Amino acid sequence: MDSPHGAAVKAEDFGLKGPRGWAFRGIGLDAAPGSLIAVEGPSGSGRTCLLLALTGRMKPTEGHAEIGRHRLPKKMAAVRRIAALGPVPGVNDLDQSLTVAEQLREGALLQRHYGAPIRSLFRSRAERRATAAARIDAALDAAGLDLATLPKGERTTVRDLERLEAVRLSVAIALLGSPQLLALDDLDIKLSDTERTEVWALLRSIAARGITVLAVCSEAPADAVVLRTGPKEDGAGAGRDADADAKAEAEPAAKAEAEPAVEKDSGAKKDAETGSATATATENDADDTGNDDNDDDTKGADDALAEAGRA
Repeated sequence: MDSPHGAAVKAEDFGLKGPRGWAFRGIGLDAAPGSLIAVEGPSGSGRTCLLLALTGRMKPTEGHAEIGRHRLPKKMAAVRRIAALGPVPGVNDLDQSLTVAEQLREGALLQRHYGAPIRSLFRSRAERRATAAARIDAALDAAGLDLATLPKGERTTVRDLERLEAVRLSVAIALLGSPQLLALDDLDIKLSDTERTEVWALLRSIAARGITVLAVCSEAPADAVVLRTGPKEDGAGAGRDADADAKAEAEPAAKAEAEPAVEKDSGAKKDAETGSATATATENDADDTGNDDNDDDTKGADDALAEAGRA
């Protein structure tokens, strides 16, 4: 795994609104490369929407943000290329039927197919395998996951992993692409206080390598750059579960991570009887090779729960 310079994360009056109200609004941030950023707030307060918007997976409706040299919402595809998702439940869940080794090989294969430079295609098969093995070993080391400690080593199935081990595996897969920004959701779920301490220590070590880390949590550590979400006086986030909406909007794991520039294009659907229109926030980036003009065709924060479940 390479050690790229992290991406600076800046936002000004950043907000996202769907037909049922604001998921988040008025977000301001200025974090240097290699920062540890915590999105803090109660479940359902728009934390996941904010994480997905800052990583180019959802299109904001107000203000702007800059991730590295790329400005949102115009350059969503470019942001997805440098921002990787770690564990985001309901969006890129691990395949419970695979072994740890199979999950890692799949991640390396997809990363090589979609993220590797074209010149790598001219390498011999043996060289490609050796490169993939080296990247996996480096990612596992950075994620703090020792396969020898697992019940059946690399043949342990994902369903048999403890929660902390599964988090480390998801982080390792995300790091295979050498991202400049690593994002994780629901960091507090099903972890003991001791395990939370271990996870934050892991994220600090990744940030120390130069990768900017963005993590959703209920309670942020004192040394993190904190973004807080919650109901606003004008009704932002009220009466809705913004986190559930966000997870419904994002692509499933294989496309969201291995093919970060490809998302579904559902277009804008209009109801002839009510005249209401539902904005769209996932997009078709089939021309992700440099044309970001299609970023305008996206879904809003409330429209794709059934679609994501079928995917």
